Amino acid sequence: MPPHLQPCSDGTRLRVHVVPRASKTVIAGLHGDALKIKLAAPPVDGAANAELIAFLARLLALPKSRVTLLSGAASREKTVLLPLPPDRLPADLLPS
Repeated sequence: MPPHLQPCSDGTRLRVHVVPRASKTVIAGLHGDALKIKLAAPPVDGAANAELIAFLARLLALPKSRVTLLSGAASREKTVLLPLPPDRLPADLLPS
């Protein structure tokens, strides 16, 4: 199991390191024990958090309401709850 994914009773906890104000929103590999995601949104008024949730929801083909930011709302290091077990996550979330 990759270090940025942790199975839990509600699905999977995903550790993320975000880089706001990027030219586009993309997964950029790993950053330590976290998945690095570049976000096109600025870190102002929750825009980066909203972009992160919307991006993950699109990637998983889920409504945004199913993706939950658990911690790190004001930090680059965040933990997100995904309502799927690790074996049902797309390969995009498993960079090597």
